[in-house]
Amino acid sequence: MAQCITCGTELHPERAKKYNYCMARECQEKNAKGLTMVAVGMNKAAEELMILDERTEAELASGRYRDQRRGSFGTSAPAPAPGSTARDIRPAARRARQPASRPAAAASRPWTDRQERLALLYNQQGLTPAEIAAKLGVSTYLATQIVLAARDRRRPKDPAAALRADPTRRTRKPG
Repeated sequence: MAQCITCGTELHPERAKKYNYCMARECQEKNAKGLTMVAVGMNKAAEELMILDERTEAELASGRYRDQRRGSFGTSAPAPAPGSTARDIRPAARRARQPASRPAAAASRPWTDRQERLALLYNQQGLTPAEIAAKLGVSTYLATQIVLAARDRRRPKDPAAALRADPTRRTRKPG
């Protein structure tokens, strides 16, 4: 018969299949190990929590629970150290693959296209420039400049031209 490893009392056969300690409070406190939980999905209504075991870990590694909304932006990267830019943490091999000549508009920008997309997304989610800067690892001023430049590029220069270009929009009611 199996015995408790702490106090030596006899264990019930069904309990002995899974545990090597009894149900006494002292034995529980000494031997019980907590389970590691992981949140694999969240929305406004609820969170999906799972016990982190070998199967769940393999599913997480395979990308089964990845966020579909973040697919076009890649995986999250750790924030760079204060005072450094995102370009400093990019691997040398990746730097070598970039084309030598960049468009004139992009050459004057000290940020990447990925940073611009993320900054615009964070801005649309309602984050402040300081919060965006912390997430991107840039200064608050630069985060503001990124958002403003992205908005300007997406906004038509001549509002009347936008109306003329879209035949479904009318400037006056039909008469």
